[in-house]
Amino acid sequence: MRPNGSTPERPFPLVAAIAVTLAGIAAMVGGGTALAFRSGLGLRAQIAMGTLALAFPAVAALLLRPDLWPAVRGTRRVTGRLLGLSLLLGAALWVGSAGLMEVQSLLVPPTPEYLDAFRAIHRALAPNGPLDTLVSVLVIAVLPGVCEELVVRGVLLPSLGNSLGPGRGTWLAVLVSALLFGAIHLDAFRFLFTFALGLVFGFLRLRTGSLWPSVCAHASLNTLTFVVAPFVDDPTKPYTPSPALGAAFLLAGVAVAWPLLQALGRRVDSPPSRP
Repeated sequence: MRPNGSTPERPFPLVAAIAVTLAGIAAMVGGGTALAFRSGLGLRAQIAMGTLALAFPAVAALLLRPDLWPAVRGTRRVTGRLLGLSLLLGAALWVGSAGLMEVQSLLVPPTPEYLDAFRAIHRALAPNGPLDTLVSVLVIAVLPGVCEELVVRGVLLPSLGNSLGPGRGTWLAVLVSALLFGAIHLDAFRFLFTFALGLVFGFLRLRTGSLWPSVCAHASLNTLTFVVAPFVDDPTKPYTPSPALGAAFLLAGVAVAWPLLQALGRRVDSPPSRP
């Protein structure tokens, strides 16, 4: 599993990676989220506790086996260019994913109950000031970006790729990790959206040889979703998908994201090798 500088270090053994991942999902669904709900904490606290619960088994395993950390994070040197392009990629993916959701809604429109629940969540998360906005972004955008990428693209993906072998096995590992990424969001309507993002984040992890670009792109996309959603949704009007707008957003997102992915794979941030 080494296309274009992907992880050269020893990853988690496959059984251990699967166990850590499943333990994190169980902790998130049955532990952290349920505990936060019963404690009477607010929605942001519930999201934070569930997200941290997902990553807890992986963090505990890495504390016991710190020698596995290089394979989890990747060994490519992190530069400002790498992180800046990753943030731009997250913005391009937001544009493309907004178009994808719009196109999907033409075939499978969201139910009124789903829209009401979506709007209720955004009302509950609406910030009351600059500091509250910062806290919301950290909890809703950055924390999931770090924790979900740590588990899916840090622990599981390198282990699957190492076990399945190079070539087709590598891309099968990306596919499996993307399916899991879509499933852990527990949202059938948004499954195609999260699955497509999982494919891109997995490809990004392989393309760059580092976990941090996918973390940055994930957090950037989440931040834009949180900030922009209240301005583009009018709860007083029925939702009507726009095929032209959806197609334009989808094509624009892909047109910008693909060159960024190519640029992120070029290791211009590394010193040239001597002849």
